[in-house]
Amino acid sequence: MKKITLIAMVMAAGFIYNNASAQVRVNVNLNIGSQPAWGPVGYDYVDYYYMPDIDVYYNVPQRQYVYLDGGRWIFAASLPVRYRNYDMYRGYKVVVNEPRPYLRAPYYRDKYSCYRGWYGKQQVIRDNRHYVVKEYKGGHGNGNGHYKGHGRGHGHGHDD
Repeated sequence: MKKITLIAMVMAAGFIYNNASAQVRVNVNLNIGSQPAWGPVGYDYVDYYYMPDIDVYYNVPQRQYVYLDGGRWIFAASLPVRYRNYDMYRGYKVVVNEPRPYLRAPYYRDKYSCYRGWYGKQQVIRDNRHYVVKEYKGGHGNGNGHYKGHGRGHGHGHDD
């Protein structure tokens, strides 16, 4: 009987230890390598960029744009033709670390409307000497150029 009690106590202690150690684990998210070359410098992790000039979101982990078209949110790998002249490198981007910020579009339109027309006021990853750009493809306005490498920036900016 003593052996059974001792085995039960050891098993219970092991179970309690596993639960306690599982609660101590910390997740650290970094997506520096997946941020596009036109993204602003200084962020180790970004969920979305919001571009007030064109009222468009860019989902960094999914690498897709989110924009309104006929009252519906469209998710696409590239911007529609109506934005073909928009310069992703010069337009102001707001970092938004919140799931599905486009569902609160009126809030973001209002809060960041003051950044419309702030062309060239942010340094982008492509042009920052603290980032090592191993491969770059793309061009102005199409948003297809992605930074691939590692960054050393640690910014704080407009996280929500």
